[in-house]
Amino acid sequence: MLFPRLYPILDTSYFPDAVGMFAAAEELAAAGCNLLQYRNKSGNARCMLEEARELRPCFGAGVKLIMNDRADLCLAAGFDGLHLGQDDLSPESARRIIGTEFQGKARWLGVSTHKPEQVAEADRTSADYLAIGPVFATTSKANPDPVVGLEGVRRARELTRKPLVAIGGITRANAQSVIEAGADAVAVISDLLRDPRKSAEEFLRVLG
Repeated sequence: MLFPRLYPILDTSYFPDAVGMFAAAEELAAAGCNLLQYRNKSGNARCMLEEARELRPCFGAGVKLIMNDRADLCLAAGFDGLHLGQDDLSPESARRIIGTEFQGKARWLGVSTHKPEQVAEADRTSADYLAIGPVFATTSKANPDPVVGLEGVRRARELTRKPLVAIGGITRANAQSVIEAGADAVAVISDLLRDPRKSAEEFLRVLG
């Protein structure tokens, strides 16, 4: 499984309106991003579904779109995968809902982890990739889990052979150190907000 190095997350709370989010999505697509997560922690289901459906045309067929949390909306919006937190559906319950394929391609399932025990547990599920974090201090969550640091990434790498996505406070300045610690990819929110296309292109250069 070839996992893209850069995993942008479009978190609606960082944009003044949907128009701004769609504009950022188009810039990320223009930069060459081929994996993207839509995250909306406060919207109602109808609003989320409308936004998700509008996101799809911003990208070509080669871009995987991942829905955060909501297996039902992943299906309804025709997304390519689902990402779960520790407090969401179990991976196996989610897998039964979303299946393993969509339009002839694998439908991905990702799981967030924050400590070695969770990594080991998620590794035994049908998840396609695992996320570990927060690696560094982050402002993207109101009550973030304790920072795991680069050592947490190294430990997670020892516990799974599945693609490992590092998340939390990752910037162009520290991204390479995270990859060197064993992550296959970095998930980024804040450091892509200003001039998304230029920022993403710089990330891709740094990450090789």
